[in-house]
Amino acid sequence: MADTLILCYHAVSERWPADLSLPPDALGQQLAALERRGYRGVTFTEAVLQRGAGRRVAVTFDDAFASVATLALPILDGLGWPASVFAVSGYAASGRPLSWPGVEHWAATEHAAELASLAWPQLRELAARGWEIGSHSVTHPKLTQLPDAALDAELTTSRAAVAEALGHECPSLAYPYGDIDARVVAAARRAGYRTGAALPERWHAAHPLEFPRVGVYRPDDLRRFRVKSARLTRAARVLAKR
Repeated sequence: MADTLILCYHAVSERWPADLSLPPDALGQQLAALERRGYRGVTFTEAVLQRGAGRRVAVTFDDAFASVATLALPILDGLGWPASVFAVSGYAASGRPLSWPGVEHWAATEHAAELASLAWPQLRELAARGWEIGSHSVTHPKLTQLPDAALDAELTTSRAAVAEALGHECPSLAYPYGDIDARVVAAARRAGYRTGAALPERWHAAHPLEFPRVGVYRPDDLRRFRVKSARLTRAARVLAKR
């Protein structure tokens, strides 16, 4: 029976205590556990748009932290799996440290270096390895709070920037903060995206432009990860929403 699992990660670090930062050993243990359960790695857009038999997992990374290339890439390479990285185009273009509400306070701490961003040359290297590079907006705002014109600009400009930097179409989007409503989904469709990565607090049935992911964070040890990623858990969350 087919089973498609989408995981959402952010940064990878030994020392950074932020909830969105996972130690590399934990990441490796989690993905190895999925491999033992028969999962094979695919990109997010492949998982959403292409039918597949058996168990498939799409490993996604929001924000394009530089640690994804230095610490997550070797783990994925060891499994022979691709992943999907959703880049904030304004930071990928400049290479400046990531900074928005929720992460900006770390800039004044000993962990400031963890905010380093992947720039377009490094993202192109990941794409050359079979990774998917998608859009995560231009500036990482809460999209539901933007007026229509600003919302459209965030989505169309970032999609065009990814396409120009990589030399091919950008079909995928991850919504910053998982902030989404019907108006945002309609704007994503209007901007030309074919797939959208959601991160719902309350689970919902999967749709291509609002596809739910399992968020994985630093407190999630292997036991909690197994529970969160289990197919029965995901099915129960959908039923609970009805």
